[in-house]
Amino acid sequence: MSMNKSTDPASVRQFRVHAEDDGIRLDRWFKRHMPDVSFAVVSRWARTGQLRVDGARATPGDRLAEGQTIRVPPAEPARAATAAGGKPERVRVPLTDEQTELIQGMVIHRDAQAIVINKPPGLATQGGTKTHDHVDGLLDGLEFERDDRPRLVHRLDKDTSGALLLARSARAAAHFAKSFSSRTARKVYWAIIMDVPSVADGIIELPLAKQPGTGGEKMHVDEKEGAPARTRYRIIERAGNRACWVELQPYTGRTHQLRVHMAAIGHPIVGDGKYGGKDAFLTGTISRKMHLHARRIRIDHPDGSPLDVRAEPPSHFLETLASLGFDIDSGDLLLDEELPRAPRKQVEKQQAKAHAKAFRKERRGERRSRSGGDEERPKAGPKSAPKSGPRTGSRPGTKPAPKTGPKMGSRSGPASGRTGGPAGTRKR
Repeated sequence: MSMNKSTDPASVRQFRVHAEDDGIRLDRWFKRHMPDVSFAVVSRWARTGQLRVDGARATPGDRLAEGQTIRVPPAEPARAATAAGGKPERVRVPLTDEQTELIQGMVIHRDAQAIVINKPPGLATQGGTKTHDHVDGLLDGLEFERDDRPRLVHRLDKDTSGALLLARSARAAAHFAKSFSSRTARKVYWAIIMDVPSVADGIIELPLAKQPGTGGEKMHVDEKEGAPARTRYRIIERAGNRACWVELQPYTGRTHQLRVHMAAIGHPIVGDGKYGGKDAFLTGTISRKMHLHARRIRIDHPDGSPLDVRAEPPSHFLETLASLGFDIDSGDLLLDEELPRAPRKQVEKQQAKAHAKAFRKERRGERRSRSGGDEERPKAGPKSAPKSGPRTGSRPGTKPAPKTGPKMGSRSGPASGRTGGPAGTRKR
């Protein structure tokens, strides 16, 4: 980032977009280079036309390109301090040795472009109202050999544990953000849920929206106004009909998506009182903490190789697995893209051939029935001698010969693909 013209924060400022910021959103540019300017202020500047890119009015969601000029209105008095050379200073609160040790102890993967931490439950990803302890506030402890802190590229709920990806450069952040937006990244969660779904491998497709009257703190299913949301679940093991261990894959990234979807089909995540109420808790020695863990993240690395990291569950999750008799070695199921290709293609080919054969047989039967109805009945005449062999017509009380070949819609469940499970789910 470079500043042109006036460097006085009390006057209009202009900044040049550098290569490292190419492709990022305007609001992310402010968070990166002017973190003291809140999103609300950026939005107000945009609404009033004071915020411009290359002379045109801009919105917080606009994507920037290298070489563009950002016009920023005068800074507010409380936020007028800038560093020498015009770059705004980010006020840093030095971390204690305990905080640095805490965040560095979470690291489970580190390379030149990325860091993956195993976030514990109860620690927020970012700060907010009455939230002072969070991952974002500890990132200064992960600079290591670099002079800048890593960047968040996605988030986990406060009570969700597991793998959280951090980018170590602006270019890496843009690369990972593109993977998430294009949905080529794979995130795999483990959860303990109440009861057992009737379908072992299903897809939940229920649109989600902010629930009115909650200040945006809670989501709900909204068939009319909700944004599309899609989740796949697979049962790993079950404890009778009391509870089961499932793998969850969010195909979209809506707020609280996994929690809302599982509660909506009648199987809330154990410990999720926000969406499951009192029905989300098991009796006995089972922890009342939420049992949702980001087990694995698989994403393309900026150097071209896949980044594939697994995070171990927290203690309360492991204790629940043991209490319910689950074997942790059974938890890592293969992703679709990891399944052997040849057998799947062979099965699909066989299914296609069977479908085509059944379709041709059905069409032949339709032609015979049409041609038989158009023929005139033969005139009455002398009876001919009976032919040898069985008759083709069926006598009263006898069953017609069974048809050969596969039947259409031979898969279990209705032909529409619905499984008979809760509304919004279907069998894979």
